[in-house]
Amino acid sequence: MSLPPSPTSKHVIVIGAGPAGLTAAYELLKHHVPSTVVEADPHYVGGIARTVEHHGYRFDIGGHRFFSKNQEVEDLWTEVLGDEMLTRGRLSRIYYRGKYFDYPLKAVNALRNLGLRETVRCLASYGWARLRPVRNPRTLDDWVSNQFGRRLFNIFFKTYTEKVWGIPTTELSADWAAQRIKGLNMVEAIKGALLPRRSSGRGEVIKTLIDRFRYPRLGPGQMWETVAGVLAREGRPVKMGWTVTGIRHQGPAVTSVTAVDPGGEVHELTGQEFVSSLPVRTLVDLMDPPAPDHVRAAAGSLGYRDFVTVALMIDRADLFPDNWIYIHEPGVRVGRLQNFKNWSPSMVPDQSKTCLGLEYFCFEGDGLWTMSDAELIELGKRELAQLGMCRPEEVLDGRVVRMPKAYPVYDDDYQDHLRVVRDWLKTLPNLHPCGRNGMHKYNNQDHSMMTALLVARRIAGVSELDPWNVNADAEYHEEVRERDDKTGRRVPSRVAS
Repeated sequence: MSLPPSPTSKHVIVIGAGPAGLTAAYELLKHHVPSTVVEADPHYVGGIARTVEHHGYRFDIGGHRFFSKNQEVEDLWTEVLGDEMLTRGRLSRIYYRGKYFDYPLKAVNALRNLGLRETVRCLASYGWARLRPVRNPRTLDDWVSNQFGRRLFNIFFKTYTEKVWGIPTTELSADWAAQRIKGLNMVEAIKGALLPRRSSGRGEVIKTLIDRFRYPRLGPGQMWETVAGVLAREGRPVKMGWTVTGIRHQGPAVTSVTAVDPGGEVHELTGQEFVSSLPVRTLVDLMDPPAPDHVRAAAGSLGYRDFVTVALMIDRADLFPDNWIYIHEPGVRVGRLQNFKNWSPSMVPDQSKTCLGLEYFCFEGDGLWTMSDAELIELGKRELAQLGMCRPEEVLDGRVVRMPKAYPVYDDDYQDHLRVVRDWLKTLPNLHPCGRNGMHKYNNQDHSMMTALLVARRIAGVSELDPWNVNADAEYHEEVRERDDKTGRRVPSRVAS
């Protein structure tokens, strides 16, 4: 992309080189607005959508399907990577008690795995739930049990949900389940298993049931490595390993960002507009002079769920055909397995080997988070053996990646806390939050990108659309209440006391 110079009085400082920050810089480039991107990681762009390389093996921090109801985002992916975007079939299953259940549920498979006696019990449980549902369910436990019956809830929902969020399902709000699992109940699951699905357009697909998606040949990081390369060729290289230590503001504007480079030198980056994909809590902590006490208290009350990937390289060509497997087995701590060769064969350097990503959900500072890399690799080897995937001696190598603040948490009060922060940020109109952590919204990659596109266009003066109104799942917001969050992917919250 070679653009003619265009005079502008604006220079934009972009904090963070994840999907949101790099999308903003890429869009600003198209509008001839110069920018400087700073990224704390010394090696990788892409944030949680990075692809890590270890001895020729490439792996994601979680799996990242490239599917969007927004054609503009789909077109941007094609523009950046072209033929390097593969079209992949989705295969994901649930592992429970030594058996694999197709997901989405398929009647014949489920009946065979459960066995006649358990099937009768599950159907009886479902019938009882329909005859005697919990009235006005407040918890996720009660809402899903109403839809599927309590026995199927215990098999297919309870263990995995508690692993992911670290909260008992009896304490999680029914609101999230009602929105996130909208359109799926026992009847719809069986219809989906037995009848062909028809759709007249992308927007009518129940998102949980999408069976094809696109994926970069070398993983999602390839997308963001390519965008960073475009910026570098245009004289705007990402400043890798630059850690932001302060955000200075005076009057109604941010004036500069202070950052420390890998050599320890301190830089003051001045600009007219500032884009932040920093976690909201971190953003407020970095303000100089400090934000008011009530704003800092509100930001400090925002919670996060953290994430550890243990990538294991295994001396076996094939372990299972799935892209990923949900581990509902209660006896292990791993929540999900990614088989990166099944996302793209190019993710492994030797087709006689396999690379698995074991995903552990945790809180920063807890037992899993503080385990050494060697301990986590040993844990992964033991749990793979326990699950019958491979023998410990077949594991050739391993790599651990910790991702803090991977998932913004929606508790009872998060909207009130976020509203306090947003109201204060309005006093600094040249500071533009975007992306998942930048807006404290559990967005997918495409929704984070859309918020960044709108931010960049507002800065360039070509659009006034509000990025806070980007909706992660349009079909969800028909039934939410007026004060509910309408602009992001739903995340479970605790039941109000």
